Amino acid sequence: MVVKNYYKILDLETSRVSIDEVKQAYRQAAKKYHPDLNVGNTLAEERIKDINEAYKILSNSSSKKKYDRIWNSNFEKGAKAFSLKNEKNVFFNMFFGNIEKEKKDLKKEKNKHAVKGENIETEIKISIYEAFYGLKKQISLKNVNGNQKMFSLEIPKGIRNGEKIRLIGLGKAGQNGGKNGDLFLKVKIEDDKRFRLKGYDIYTDVLVTPWEAALGTKLSIKTIEDETNIYIPKGIQSGETIKIPNKGYIGAEKHTRGDLIAEIKIVVPKRLTEQEKEEYKKLSQISKFNPRR
Repeated sequence: MVVKNYYKILDLETSRVSIDEVKQAYRQAAKKYHPDLNVGNTLAEERIKDINEAYKILSNSSSKKKYDRIWNSNFEKGAKAFSLKNEKNVFFNMFFGNIEKEKKDLKKEKNKHAVKGENIETEIKISIYEAFYGLKKQISLKNVNGNQKMFSLEIPKGIRNGEKIRLIGLGKAGQNGGKNGDLFLKVKIEDDKRFRLKGYDIYTDVLVTPWEAALGTKLSIKTIEDETNIYIPKGIQSGETIKIPNKGYIGAEKHTRGDLIAEIKIVVPKRLTEQEKEEYKKLSQISKFNPRR
């Protein structure tokens, strides 16, 4: 088999050229002998085959090194080519066979062993205020090795109770080049002393005196963002509720709101002054009200 001088075919004067220079020489040679520009020219057809053959060998750094090594060990000064007395396909198998095998082996190895790391899920607790307004905060969690690690976390405004925040790549490490798993933080919104979250509604206790409940009154109560006035109707009972529309939690659509539910709690004073005792005694004597009837 005759091994051709691929550098000469690409009009390169030396083998000390970069891959980019090989590509540039190939583009020029291919343009010169392109079939569309040389219709019916059998010499040009053979020439373009040699050009493609040369490019395939010299544009790959691995096959280029092998070619140079073979050429330099067999080349005689002034010769245009040299012969290999082996089988016809020895030369191409020496280059393309190994290259393709290496590619297949690498792909096979990657597909076989690249394993994505496991996802991790844990729970974080946030206040109803943090959930309502949203914020950025630093949280400390144990990593997969059991060590405490700080995470920067952005809690979106109006997040739902039980909703999960995904931190990409912070789960268990992947194996053999596989991607890391993800960390999922399940949000638990905690009630506080003033507010309780139920769905999109916020509940709050409103403490009233016995006489306010009996006579009715107007009160100012706190909402999660400001204050509002409510009217306590006369004769209201403990456990009854008053609904204040659009003062609750952020709804499913961000521009909507749930309601604020004021739950009435009638509070009796534990300590009475002497005058208060006398007034209660008078009330007990003149009132015919008996809740046990």
